[in-house]
Amino acid sequence: MTKKQEQKIPEELQEKFKQIKTKVESLKTKILKEFDKYVIGIALLPPKNIEREKFRAKEEDDKELAPEEIEKLKNQINVLVLVDDSDSKKMSKEELNEKLNKIIDKFASDIDKNLNPQVILISELKEACFDGKYEILQLIAMSATLYDPKDMLAALKIAEVHKAMVIKKFEKYVVSYVAAGSLFRGEKSNDIDVYVIIDDTDVKRMPRYELKERLRTMIIGQGYEASQVTGVEKSFHIQVYILTDFWESIKDANPVIFTFLRDGVPLYDRSVFTPWRLLLNMGRIKPSAEAIDMQMDIGEKLLDRAKKKLLGIAAEDIYYAVLNPSQAALMLYGVNPPTPRETLTLMEEIFVKKEHLLEPKYVNILKEATRYFKDVEHGKVKEISGIQIEKLIKDSEDYLTRIKKLFNQIEKRKEKEDLTNIYDGCMKIASDVLRFSGVKETNLEKDFVAYCKSNGIPERLVRTFKEIIRIKNENKKLSKSEIEKVKREARDFMRSLVEYIQRKRGFELERAKIRFKHGNKVGEALLLDGIAFITSDLEAKEKEISKAKILDDGSLSHFAKSSAEELEDHISKAKIPEKVSIKEKTFESLKEIYGKDVEIIVNY
Repeated sequence: MTKKQEQKIPEELQEKFKQIKTKVESLKTKILKEFDKYVIGIALLPPKNIEREKFRAKEEDDKELAPEEIEKLKNQINVLVLVDDSDSKKMSKEELNEKLNKIIDKFASDIDKNLNPQVILISELKEACFDGKYEILQLIAMSATLYDPKDMLAALKIAEVHKAMVIKKFEKYVVSYVAAGSLFRGEKSNDIDVYVIIDDTDVKRMPRYELKERLRTMIIGQGYEASQVTGVEKSFHIQVYILTDFWESIKDANPVIFTFLRDGVPLYDRSVFTPWRLLLNMGRIKPSAEAIDMQMDIGEKLLDRAKKKLLGIAAEDIYYAVLNPSQAALMLYGVNPPTPRETLTLMEEIFVKKEHLLEPKYVNILKEATRYFKDVEHGKVKEISGIQIEKLIKDSEDYLTRIKKLFNQIEKRKEKEDLTNIYDGCMKIASDVLRFSGVKETNLEKDFVAYCKSNGIPERLVRTFKEIIRIKNENKKLSKSEIEKVKREARDFMRSLVEYIQRKRGFELERAKIRFKHGNKVGEALLLDGIAFITSDLEAKEKEISKAKILDDGSLSHFAKSSAEELEDHISKAKIPEKVSIKEKTFESLKEIYGKDVEIIVNY
């Protein structure tokens, strides 16, 4: 019970729960002190159903419950004690149960007369399930766990909740819901395994395989819900069988199914699992000759598969284990992703011969792995020994260790190259700013810093500029985080100054533009150094651009068709005039092209 739930309960009931908890904990302590090796579960059960007990008394003893008996039932604190009797050999189950009940009843009465312990042996619990008496499972599902070292109660709880969900959804199709695995044998386990058998004998609307997959998806989904409801964190594995497949597996003597029939405990059964289990115990279900031959064939096939797996390890796993890191090293160096065939050649040419970073013996390991891969692929090698595999694995481990070292070598070189490239890039953009602004460069650092201060360029960019020069001059080894910081700030420096140049150039371009109106269209003439680029309609989707030579008197001549690409190329290279004036001849040239109604537009 959560704290929020407890807060909603009236104070007098909260006090009662505390008293019950104290008494039950005392009983648990006494039981474990005496029988800790045998007790595998203790839980507080829900109160007994009074109406059901009245009905039972009437049915079994033909009498009415007396008022004092009803009052006693109301006050009873029912405690389940689950005992593992699998190793009990000195006495019968009946004697063991009687002895345990007597001792534990004495413990309970010494604490509180209302404590009502119910000792159940694992064998009794299983027998109840085999007899279709599932009431105890329902009580365990509603119980509060006090002690569960092997997670038996948790397993029963989640299985019972999930079973109820499955039966509610697919009642007429569920023929058996069976608990299996080591947990239900009383052993400690990390998993909870259950099997659900679905009757598919009257299904006609869809193929059996499709039915199985649909039901499997839904039933496993309900398993997740049961985990959430019960709070059981163990892995809950659910196997779903359709009845026809299950029967085929029995006929084929599938060992998994035989184990399932022998060890499984039915938590719900419609006379399917239990009869098959009894027939198996009677020796009436026996593997057919075909099933025996099939199991024999499986042995040979598995051995053949094992040999092929060894070949697969040599041909693929080991090959790709050395190939992929080799390709990664080449890509880190700066090579475009190479093909497997290119990788071997490039590793030798670049890292052994050119850079002298890798010893030839490691390339030989790559060659050997490649040779095995090709020989298996072409059928030249059909078997490989464990000794050969062991050597290939050992060589591959050595290779990978060396490649990791190669990575560090490449990264150190790249870091040095990156810092040089960062320095060169930042110095170039700083020089471009000065040149574009008409500043004569004498000392780049001093001139750029002075320009930034007089032209409102942010101080952070000046700091970055100085820091990059300092790093270059001091030539100190930087950590990875320091290098990343320098890269980040350098990218910001270069991006900001490129945008600055573009804005400045954009302002200058605006000075060189003349906009004019002709008819209902607006055109533009960009007057550069001796060439004018004219766009006839700025609103058109497909803009028509032409160019003309600007004569000394301002008139335009030698008209020719142009393009946006040519215009952009010319802008990037051309020197923009400091002053642009509209001469009379320029105006007249526009009239000749677009008619006498041409008007010059100001502040368009």
